[in-house]
Amino acid sequence: MPKKPGTNPKGEFAFFNVVYEDGSQRSNRRVPAELLSGLDGDEPARGFIVEQDREIAEKAGRPPMKIKSISRVGAKKK
Repeated sequence: MPKKPGTNPKGEFAFFNVVYEDGSQRSNRRVPAELLSGLDGDEPARGFIVEQDREIAEKAGRPPMKIKSISRVGAKKK
């Protein structure tokens, strides 16, 4: 049964763009916001996304791609 619009709590996930070493990009990868609340900033997101990629690659029967960079969606460029 579909959820009613507006029933998802805001701030539950942070979204990241991931660029891989082969130049491909995946946008809006979801990471639980609770992982990012510590002093490490966005660094825990990398570990979470690496684990997601490993599981996806395992199911697809191919090796996982190496991540070149991760940036939070909507974050200002430095």
